[in-house]
Amino acid sequence: MTRPLSPYLKPGFYDDALAKGRHRDIVGGRWDETGRAQMALLRDQGLQPHHHLLDIGAGALRLGCKAVPYLDPGHYWATDQSGALMAAGHAHELTEPTRLNPDHLIEDADFQFPGIPPTITHAIAFAVFTHLPLVHLAQALPQIQTRFPALQCLLFTVFLAPATHTGPLRQPDGVVTHPDRAPYHFTADAVLHLTTQSGFTAHLSQTRLPRGQILCIATPSGA
Repeated sequence: MTRPLSPYLKPGFYDDALAKGRHRDIVGGRWDETGRAQMALLRDQGLQPHHHLLDIGAGALRLGCKAVPYLDPGHYWATDQSGALMAAGHAHELTEPTRLNPDHLIEDADFQFPGIPPTITHAIAFAVFTHLPLVHLAQALPQIQTRFPALQCLLFTVFLAPATHTGPLRQPDGVVTHPDRAPYHFTADAVLHLTTQSGFTAHLSQTRLPRGQILCIATPSGA
């Protein structure tokens, strides 16, 4: 049997987990810790309540349940390949569900961002490209750069491996990553090349993140 590119693409994955009430588990655990880390990263990059945030690969709103109360009403948008997973987050994780219109939760499996307004100022894709081959990052970055002219900052995470390394690699937090299956690792040069080629100025932060992920901070060139 052919292995799916990502465990999230396995047929029935979401239906089975959601039927068991495991919407938090789907996104990898460390629910509160990771949500707080995401929010801190965004605020470090200047996110304020009047800004407009796009949460790419939002899952069950691990970040959303913290960002929605912080942002002005209507300023949070989310995408994920599973609309049902985001709906579960909306139903179970928001302290004030009326602050987030469900229409702001956009099912999007291929980084086309349908219906997302051009007013987005900040975007984050946390633990998204760690579960997809590098070609998906190459697809997403130009879309983000061209679709959101007001964008001030894009944050995304990756796992890295030395250019000389082949095969699996144990990351600092214990996760074993791979060059050819999820969770994926890439070289720093490849990530930075794709990011700058897509119209961003980028650097890799040494901030310690859950599971040993590395943060890429990208700003539109000329911004």
